[in-house]
Amino acid sequence: MSDLNAFRTETRSWLEENCPASMRTPMPEDETIGGGSRQKYKNPEAKVWLDRMAEKGWTAPTWPAEYGGGGLPKDEFLVLQDELARIGARSPIQGMGFSMIGPTLLDYGTEEQKKEHLPRIVSGEIRWCQGYSEPGAGSDLASLQTRAEDQGDHYIVNGQKVWTTGANFADWMFTLVRTEPQAPKHEGISFVLIDMDQPGVTVKPILLISGSSPFCETFLDDAIAKKENLVGKPNHGWTVGKRLLQHERSSISGLNTGGRSARLDKIRSLPEVAVEYIGLQDGKLADAALRDEIIKNRMNSAAYNLTQRRGMAENESGGTVTFVTSVFKYYGGELGKDRLEIQLKIMGTQSLGWEGDMFTEEEKIATRTWLRSKASSIAGGTSEVQLNIISKRVLGLPD
Repeated sequence: MSDLNAFRTETRSWLEENCPASMRTPMPEDETIGGGSRQKYKNPEAKVWLDRMAEKGWTAPTWPAEYGGGGLPKDEFLVLQDELARIGARSPIQGMGFSMIGPTLLDYGTEEQKKEHLPRIVSGEIRWCQGYSEPGAGSDLASLQTRAEDQGDHYIVNGQKVWTTGANFADWMFTLVRTEPQAPKHEGISFVLIDMDQPGVTVKPILLISGSSPFCETFLDDAIAKKENLVGKPNHGWTVGKRLLQHERSSISGLNTGGRSARLDKIRSLPEVAVEYIGLQDGKLADAALRDEIIKNRMNSAAYNLTQRRGMAENESGGTVTFVTSVFKYYGGELGKDRLEIQLKIMGTQSLGWEGDMFTEEEKIATRTWLRSKASSIAGGTSEVQLNIISKRVLGLPD
């Protein structure tokens, strides 16, 4: 424990000295850092903060030091998370390189793949996107039809991917392709990495009701995937792809940080919102039904957070757990949507502000967050898919 206390003291001191003042403020959406060759830094201090954290390996604190990571054991990693939260520090960088493909390469990548890609993720040099879903192959992902023809030292890839988040900013894409069309659909799939900077790759953004365009369509026309960028064995990509989804669900639910961070943590609590928009009567909300909804959501959120921490504490490996990630992804998504629906009831029409002087910037963000939350039961695998996984793989129920 004394060693952990010493680490906390050293970490606190380093953060106080190296985290710029503007990086201790809430992150505006247009200042989010994803890295890569197309990244523009609206706030110059964001680049300073990224470089300092990357040099420590703390953009990927638990990854092995030989690949640029921080090499922190689980207990020190959680201390770092606590200390970052204590000063309200922004995440220096985020994205699929850290939450998805990086951990998957640590699981299945060759030594050469790890050395080539992981340090560049840590430094923010490259940005990744995911090529999974296709028109007609969403929840039934194994029905994908994008084909990769073996050309000896490379594959020629043809097909279309959809909902490829951030593809218009990405340098690389990790994707599932069909390499054996005659095999059963789960057995003829391979997992490959594709350089986005080539003539055979075309990206078109998709506009969402929230007003932003994080999703894209990606067209692959004789695109090249080198054999050295095949992850795992040929025709065994389904196993790799499923593991990557577990990493994604762990990140979405906040499980990989032991409940230290989640998507809605920066939003004001429901009681704070209620006091501002409704006010109190005799020290409490007059609407008993609404009061009960808020209390129930708060209690469920607290129980969920404690379960996250217990899940990480019981995970001896310190990495991503397996099928139980579906439990956290499903419940966390539904809990977040419920919270935002209650917020809408509290704020009334002020929670539906899109533009204009009659709405504050915070109210406009609340509107977009509420709209974006509708995707929580779809992204990373639909709620229905998660319930199937839970019933079969966690509870052991029969098909």
